[in-house]
Amino acid sequence: MQKNIEKTEVTISINNSKSTKNFLTIFIGQSFSLFGSQLVQFGLVWWLTLTSSGSASVLAFAMMMGLLPQIVLSPLLGPLIDRWNRGLIMILADALIALSVFAIVLLFAFNLVEIWHIYVLMVVRSVGSAFHWPAMQASTVMLVEKEQLSKVNGLTQSFQGLANVFAPIIAAVLVGFVPIQNILAIDIGTALLAIIPLLFINIPQPQKDQHEETKKSILTDFKFSFKYLLGWKGGLFIMIGAMIANLMIVPAVSFVPILVTEHFTGGAFEFALLTSSLGIGAILGGLTLSVFGNTKRRIIIAMLSFILMGLGVASIGVLPSWAFLPAIIIFFFAGLMMAIGNGSIFAILQNKIPEQLQGRIFALVLSGSAAMTPLGLAIGGPLIDILNVQVWFLIGGCLMAFVGALAFFTPAVMKIEDE
Repeated sequence: MQKNIEKTEVTISINNSKSTKNFLTIFIGQSFSLFGSQLVQFGLVWWLTLTSSGSASVLAFAMMMGLLPQIVLSPLLGPLIDRWNRGLIMILADALIALSVFAIVLLFAFNLVEIWHIYVLMVVRSVGSAFHWPAMQASTVMLVEKEQLSKVNGLTQSFQGLANVFAPIIAAVLVGFVPIQNILAIDIGTALLAIIPLLFINIPQPQKDQHEETKKSILTDFKFSFKYLLGWKGGLFIMIGAMIANLMIVPAVSFVPILVTEHFTGGAFEFALLTSSLGIGAILGGLTLSVFGNTKRRIIIAMLSFILMGLGVASIGVLPSWAFLPAIIIFFFAGLMMAIGNGSIFAILQNKIPEQLQGRIFALVLSGSAAMTPLGLAIGGPLIDILNVQVWFLIGGCLMAFVGALAFFTPAVMKIEDE
């Protein structure tokens, strides 16, 4: 396996026409699209909540519809992303999502929408994301010099934090004044802003290697990428770490309303403070990485960030009910560390994975990470009912800190940037 990997790396083409300006142009359009998607997400969840009288089953099923296509399809779509034009893939994915939203807008306008229509929309949006996210990650390394990857990933984390903080606030204000179809229509406009730069900027394609020429099927492609990941011990550790984080941390965010109401005896205002502090921390963490992230030892920064984030999350599990202000500070700190850690990890993967394999590997990462969220919710819900919500934060934080610490005793991880 190692010999195959070395052959693959030798055949990587070096693109000397990379332009950070082109990346930033595309990135700005994609950031508008992300903001529009967050507005849609809030609007749909709010509508489902009102329509179903707050049914947890309806909301849970909608979440599953938004995850299943990514879990099931991503590993098979990855080979297509590496075979096809990645810029065109992002255009078609954005267009598909925009058309699906337009159909729902029409149904709302004519008062014909039903809950199952929203489920279909969730599925279509998830399929589009299954194509779009790996294609964007794989395109970044084709547009940005490798020594700048930490900075651009820090910028990405910051804009995601901005969208997470401000999109729900803006959507909440709009819900009170305009029909929901008008809110959803914003996403159509932001999708166009994402598509337009892709029409004029060419994203270089990786040079095909000898293996590429002998592939006979998508299944063969998938098997090769899976074996590649299994043979890359450092990358495999990182993927498993990402899956553990999604298993424990993402559900923890979903349990924050329970933490606020049952432990801190707060309400909507307190819930908003915690989620906003997490987002603001992510914004500042991304900016910090963007300014100071140009280092050759990204793996140390990433693992230290995950250890500190895990300890912060675990401390939530032991806070007394009167310590709400410390909880705000800890959520801010967790968001800060999360952005620095995630941005560093993505920079490592983009830097080390051969350009012609990035679509496949990132699709596997997306699939594995997405699969952990429903599993975590399925485990966490009953556990919290039996014990309490703080137990989940304590276990999840300790597990994440342990994985980060274990990395320092795993040579394949510590030497991943030297391979």
